[in-house]
Amino acid sequence: MVSWLGPGKGIRVLGGKVAVVTGAANGIGRALASALWAKGCHLAAVDLDCDGLGNLQRELTDKGRGQLLTTHCADVADRERMQRLAPEVVEAHGAVHLLINNAGIGYEAAFPQTSLKDWDHIVGVNLWGVIHGCHFFMPYLAKAERAHIVNLSSLFGIVGMPGQTAYSATKFAVRGFSEALFEELRATSIGLTVVHPGAVATNIIDATKGDDPELLQRVSRWYERNAMRPEKAAALIIHSVEKGTPRLLVAAESYFGDFLRRLMPTAGNKLFVDAAIRLLSVEDLRAKRSKQWRETMVEGGPGNSHQRGI
Repeated sequence: MVSWLGPGKGIRVLGGKVAVVTGAANGIGRALASALWAKGCHLAAVDLDCDGLGNLQRELTDKGRGQLLTTHCADVADRERMQRLAPEVVEAHGAVHLLINNAGIGYEAAFPQTSLKDWDHIVGVNLWGVIHGCHFFMPYLAKAERAHIVNLSSLFGIVGMPGQTAYSATKFAVRGFSEALFEELRATSIGLTVVHPGAVATNIIDATKGDDPELLQRVSRWYERNAMRPEKAAALIIHSVEKGTPRLLVAAESYFGDFLRRLMPTAGNKLFVDAAIRLLSVEDLRAKRSKQWRETMVEGGPGNSHQRGI
């Protein structure tokens, strides 16, 4: 495949290759692990949810074709654990050909209600988790005749939504990191795909923390009715690995957001946010956020994380 970014460097035959998937116990990560296993990949499944990894292992080993499946309980934000993880995987599998940095967490709250402790946690998983994966696995990927990295950004790495300052900051950063790293990898045997999923029916909304549970419930109900199944998202991601696609948009809303930002770099963000607010039936969102800003930043009301310094 040849794109405007240059020749694709996909892994055209995945059978027999070793794939590492972070966040493999649930959602898109679990769907990716299952789909790669079905293609004959050896698999190193990584997640902080150790019970979920055990369930995945029991499910997949009944469907295998003699591949090796290992599970690794790890927090991708933990640098020392990630440093140990890479040689641990290679000791078990002998090589690494595909690294999918999928692990991520959501958070929904206005900036004044987002404590620095929350920022540390979100940045640790969503950004440092990707950097840790690339940093510690890169020497092993470089030894493969053909290797590939997949970094999960988001639709919110293209547009900024109110209540998503921390999440968007990490996903824009993953986008920038991936695009720069892609350029550095041009002359190597390692390809890279950055993925921008829109609404995918995973448990990320249910697991998302924030300051407005009722808002999250409404968004969760919309996801249940309308979001793309994770199996379809996984199939698109794996196809991008096989073809060497540098950038992948997943779901119609990602294409819409990308189109608006390209057409109108500034006004496009507002148009997308207005459309998303109507679509999600959260028309009171802007009013709620404005009220919070007045209370916490102007009036100095309770919950002002800036005054508390935490």
